[in-house]
Amino acid sequence: MDKFFTNAFKNLSDEEKEDFYKTVFLMSSSPNAQQLRAEYYAKKFKKMGKNVIIGANVKIENPQYISIGDNVLIGDDVSLIAKGENGITIANGVMIKDKAYLTTEQRDGYIVIGENAYIGSGTTLHGHAGLEIGDFSLLAQNITITPYSHIFDDPNTIIRKQGGHMEKVVIGRDCYLGMGVCVMYSGCVGDGSVVGAHSTVIKPIPPYSVAVGTPAKVIKKRG
Repeated sequence: MDKFFTNAFKNLSDEEKEDFYKTVFLMSSSPNAQQLRAEYYAKKFKKMGKNVIIGANVKIENPQYISIGDNVLIGDDVSLIAKGENGITIANGVMIKDKAYLTTEQRDGYIVIGENAYIGSGTTLHGHAGLEIGDFSLLAQNITITPYSHIFDDPNTIIRKQGGHMEKVVIGRDCYLGMGVCVMYSGCVGDGSVVGAHSTVIKPIPPYSVAVGTPAKVIKKRG
């Protein structure tokens, strides 16, 4: 049997061998690897509570700027990218499902996820000017929330060079955002509101409203 990789491993330095083992355990789905990941990141995060489960192949940048509460689940292939000290704060009881992508985008951006919130698989959250998600809110699959919108008024200037609009986005307490919802920088969602699947929020949604469409419009009040 060809032992190409076995022989290559023997020639690695001690530091390279440690990197190899680290990669294996960070990507493995075994219970033992899961426990080792929790122990490893407990020393790296700014704060990490009890009973935290970190899935396989999770990408974490600047863990020193990330705080995680008790009983948090971070699924497989999740990305947590903190660019500055404001970082990412994940409260107790939060579930972040597979392939979710969270990034503060810039040094003064931040993301705060309240207690017992649910972040569905494939959801992308940006924190350019701040993103806050309230307690018990439910975000379904493949949602995008971005507090930034490019300026494109001048056709003679590359769009990337024209800057953009930024505002903090707040998703209130006990909200439900359906699959594929997009929330722009100009749209906050009030407490207790529901946004229908594949809607685009570009204006604030009042509390306890049901909104659907592109752009999202309130069609009724809850209750």
